[in-house]
Amino acid sequence: MIVKSLQDIIGTDRDVQAPTWCSRRLVLAKEKVGFSLHDTILYAGTSTAMWYANHIEAVYCIGGTGELVNEETGERHDIAPGTMYLLDGHERHTLHAHTELRMICVFNPPCTGREVHDEHGVYPLVEEDA
Repeated sequence: MIVKSLQDIIGTDRDVQAPTWCSRRLVLAKEKVGFSLHDTILYAGTSTAMWYANHIEAVYCIGGTGELVNEETGERHDIAPGTMYLLDGHERHTLHAHTELRMICVFNPPCTGREVHDEHGVYPLVEEDA
């Protein structure tokens, strides 16, 4: 059994910072459970273009408001607490944070904690060291 609090993560190497977001990685590939779990904050007034070409991501909003744009279809979706979206087709998307957004994210395959978005918004597929 693994038990952690968010306070255990903040300020460690699992607290990953970027210009438009921070991601607190609660469960990573090294835990060997088949997914990773992230508590992510997107900063108010920012837009983040992403494309998870190598991962499936499920996202559940627990705070704030924003808009999700499917860059492949142009579809727009309001994001607010209680909204979930699943990127089951590796869609290129942009998340606009109208206010600070707090999102719970699940990735498969699991992230190692070393991933950062490349110039296309992609997380590379990083394997966990044996």
